[in-house]
Amino acid sequence: MPPNPSVLAATRTKEDSELRYLVLAAQREGARYLAAQLRPLNLTPAQAEILLVLSERAPLTLAEVGRLIVCESHSPSRIVDTLVKRGLVSREPGQVDRRVVYLGLTAQGEELLPVLRDIDAAVDAAAADRLSPNEKRVMIGALRRITDGTVSGAALAARFPRNG
Repeated sequence: MPPNPSVLAATRTKEDSELRYLVLAAQREGARYLAAQLRPLNLTPAQAEILLVLSERAPLTLAEVGRLIVCESHSPSRIVDTLVKRGLVSREPGQVDRRVVYLGLTAQGEELLPVLRDIDAAVDAAAADRLSPNEKRVMIGALRRITDGTVSGAALAARFPRNG
C-alpha cells in the first residue's frame, strides 16, 4: 500500500524539495543544451539517443530499443517512424522469423554519428567537468538509487552496467 500523502508531507524537509528541484533543474538545463546542439541537425534529443543506441547495439527490435532509451518514456515507434522517413534508420525483416523487424542505421544515419558523438561528449562534459571524480561517483550512486526499480532505471542499467 502506498504511503499516506499527508504523513509524507509532514515528514518532508526543505532539503527534500531542494533535492528534487535541483535534479529537475539539472535535467532541464542539460536538455536545453542538448536540444540547442542538435537543432542544426534537425534532430530531437530522443531521436539522437535512438541513433546512438542503434550505433552501439544494432540490429535491435523496436521493443529492444524501447528498453534501452531514457529520453522517451513511451514506445519509440513514432520517433523511429520519423527516423525511417528521414532515411536515417532502416527496417529489415528477421532472417529466421520474418515477422520480427530489426532496426539499424542507414548510410545516411551512419554519416551523422561523428557529429552526434561530438555533441554527446560535449553535453557529458558540460556537467561532468564541474565535478571531481569522487563527486561523480557519489552522484551516480545516489541517482541510481533514486532510479532503481523504474523504467528509466532499467534502461540505464542495461546501457551502463554497474562495475563490480
